[in-house]
Amino acid sequence: MPRCCLPGLFRLPSKLRRRARRRRMTTLGALGALALLLLVPFWAVYRPPRALIAHFARRWPDVLWEVPVAPGNRVVALTIDDAPSEHTQDILAALNGAGAHATFFVIGGQVPGREETLADVVRSGSELGNHAMHDEPSRALPDDELAAQIEAVRDRIREAYAAAWRRDEGGDDDDSGNGGHRAVLLPPQYFRPGSGFFSDRMRRLLDRLGFRLVLGGVYPHDPQIASPWLNARHILSMVRPGAIIVCHDRRKWTAPMLRKVLPELKRRGYRVVSVTELLQEAAPSGGAGPSTDADSGAGTAP
Repeated sequence: MPRCCLPGLFRLPSKLRRRARRRRMTTLGALGALALLLLVPFWAVYRPPRALIAHFARRWPDVLWEVPVAPGNRVVALTIDDAPSEHTQDILAALNGAGAHATFFVIGGQVPGREETLADVVRSGSELGNHAMHDEPSRALPDDELAAQIEAVRDRIREAYAAAWRRDEGGDDDDSGNGGHRAVLLPPQYFRPGSGFFSDRMRRLLDRLGFRLVLGGVYPHDPQIASPWLNARHILSMVRPGAIIVCHDRRKWTAPMLRKVLPELKRRGYRVVSVTELLQEAAPSGGAGPSTDADSGAGTAP
C-alpha cells in the first residue's frame, strides 16, 4: 500500500471533525462562562463598584457606608477594627506621623492590660467605636447577648475617654472654668458588627441603644491578605472623597501599609480623619448631614 494513503486511514471524516470542533468550542465556552460567573461576584466583593455602595446607602440609610461631601473636598475617614492589640501603638505612630486621625473599633475582650493604649488613641485626636466583646459574627448573637456586649464595651470606652482627659496628678490646672477639672469628651456611639454582617433585628436593637451602625466602602481584606504593598495599592486605587476605609489592628502588616497609604493620600490632597470628623464635612444636600450629638452620641461633660 502506498505511504501517501496511510494518513487517510486515521483521519476522521470532515463532518465528524466539524462536530468534534463544535463540541470543544461549546465546552470551552461553558467553562469560560462558569469562570466568569465565579469571578464577577468575587471581584464585586473585593472591589465593590461605587454604584453598589450607593445602592446599599439608599437601601439602608441608617447604616453609614460613605458620606457625600462637597465637590473638591478631599476628605476620607479611616477606621481600624479589632483594637487594641500589641500593634496599636505602631498604627498610632503611623497616624501621628502623617497628621491623620482614625476611628478605632474596640473589641472589649482585648482591653484588659491595654487601657493606656486606648487612652493614647483618644489623646492623639482619634476616637473609639464599639466592636462588641469578642471576635465573632455579631449577627448570630441573640439580642440580649449582643446588647450586653455592646453596653460592656461602651463602659470600657468611656473609661478610656475619662482616663485620656483626666487631669494628671500634679499637672497644670485647667482654665476651662470647670473648677480646675478638664472637660471629659464623651465617645461617639458607633458600632461595627463582627464579620461586617447585620440584620434588621440588629438595626432595631442599635436604634434602641442609641448607636449608629458604621460599615464602609473601601476594604482591602487585610485580615486575609498579609501584603502591605497589595493592601496599600487596593486602598489607593479605590479611594474617593467621602469614603470610609476599613482596615484592621492586630496584624503586623497594618502599620507598614499605613506608612505607604497615608503619605500618598496626603500628596494627593486628601485629609484622613475619624468618622465623626467626616460627618462634620458632609455636604448639606448629601443626606448624611453634619454630625451632631443626636447623630453620633458625641458631646462633652464636666
